[in-house]
Amino acid sequence: MKRLAVVLAAGLAAVAAGTAAPAAPVSHASPVAIAKRCSAGYRHAVIGGQEKCLGAGEFCAHRYDSQYRRYGFRCIRYDARVDRYRLTRK
Repeated sequence: MKRLAVVLAAGLAAVAAGTAAPAAPVSHASPVAIAKRCSAGYRHAVIGGQEKCLGAGEFCAHRYDSQYRRYGFRCIRYDARVDRYRLTRK
């Protein structure tokens, strides 16, 4: 008798879980709280959808130059002989 009650309770729980309202969709908006902490001298930024700590002299991707500018930096080629870029302050 006990076994039957446990099986029925488990079955009802499974049916109830299957008919419950779906979970709310995940929002891809920017987080309310900053998840990444940056050391002194660095600035927290979201570049290319990823959280970064920006500092002058760091390597950067030139395609995100407009995003770096929002945070007070520029992504410029630091040597004409190589195809690498670094952050500088505006």
